Amino acid sequence: MSMIYDMNLNPQKISKIPKMNPHESHTGASPANPLIPKRGIITKITTETPDVKTFSITGADGTKPFTPQPGQLGMLSLPPYGEAMFSVTAQNDTHIDMAIKAVGSLTNALHAVEEGQECGIRGPYGNGFPLDFCHGKDLIFIAGGIGHAPVRSLIRHCVEHRTDYGKLTVVYGARSYADLVFKDDLFDNWPKVDNMDIHVTIDRPEDGWQGHVGFVPSYPEELALPPSVSIVCGPPIMIKFALQALTKMGFKPNEVITTMEMRMKCGIGKCGRCNIGSCFVCLDGPVFTQEQLNAMPPEY
Repeated sequence: MSMIYDMNLNPQKISKIPKMNPHESHTGASPANPLIPKRGIITKITTETPDVKTFSITGADGTKPFTPQPGQLGMLSLPPYGEAMFSVTAQNDTHIDMAIKAVGSLTNALHAVEEGQECGIRGPYGNGFPLDFCHGKDLIFIAGGIGHAPVRSLIRHCVEHRTDYGKLTVVYGARSYADLVFKDDLFDNWPKVDNMDIHVTIDRPEDGWQGHVGFVPSYPEELALPPSVSIVCGPPIMIKFALQALTKMGFKPNEVITTMEMRMKCGIGKCGRCNIGSCFVCLDGPVFTQEQLNAMPPEY
């Protein structure tokens, strides 16, 4: 695939990536090189928070570029800024959604593009959440900040297949009300779902907030949630203390599930960035149980 890019793009105003040559393939990655992305189009951009936007990405043929399982990821690229792995938060027949926080060169550039921008997309990567294991069980989702992004894909799956799962409990928090992502789901959509409880917290009091104030890791203990299958995602420090709290509350290590997306780079087990001992996060994860994490060397 041969494409020409303007190497002097201003991240504050990014022009669209040029169209592919009509004689080139629009089918996606070459079978000989899985690192070559498909051509994608950012068809919709939704502002979630001051520094998080959701990007809806459609393939060149007008359908979603791949079909991920809940918890799987995709590699999104924007030349000349690079590429990075992001969670898929939702999908339908025409597109996948990725919620992306502006934290660096690539993500800041993405936040500056407009709808219609072309991009590179490849995936899906990772093992996803264990749907068979979760089937029929009560599920507790614990997330902080942008960590809500990967968890949301599983929550949406459970809501769409409501009779396949037991009670659903969401415990989610962020630094402030403005930093809460997917507010429509949290305050409008999910509270209407049968046998589903939503608990939202922010770190510090603020004017107009009538809900809970406190940090996410300690909130499940305050709620006295009974041990069941728990899915945890957020900043590493939040995950660390949440896992400690769940252990204290009697949750079994094989029923506490978390993710380690931040260690992933190439997605296909070639670059070596994500290996922990003999484990490759991009191939064996990013979803792991606490039992699996406990068996890993302390380097993670």
